[in-house]
Amino acid sequence: MKNRTSRFLVRWVVSSLGLWIAAELLGEGSISYGGKLSVVIISGLILAIVNTIIRPIVVFLTLPAVLLTLGIFMLFINGFMVVVAAWLYEPLEVAGFGIAIVIGIVIGLVNWLVSALLEEK
Repeated sequence: MKNRTSRFLVRWVVSSLGLWIAAELLGEGSISYGGKLSVVIISGLILAIVNTIIRPIVVFLTLPAVLLTLGIFMLFINGFMVVVAAWLYEPLEVAGFGIAIVIGIVIGLVNWLVSALLEEK
């Protein structure tokens, strides 16, 4: 998967799948998408775009905090990216920053699983 387009498409699918799994695990009170698959897909697209454009800048600017916390601060960055995506696309509602961090963890786990499965080929 050296092609940028295919990597972005995988990131989009992983983000959408992670959002859907997080919504199902956490329940309707934590993350709300109105039960519509289209909202999850569009939210995943927006999250993939945010992670492609904004996340590298935020990681660079917070590099000292990431290094001092041995990477734990990345959880906050992932949660912040979810909050930004929810802010940009109103049908996606996240109950709070703590929930956004949990959603970021779920998306990270889904990303790890998908990457492991794709590398097996």
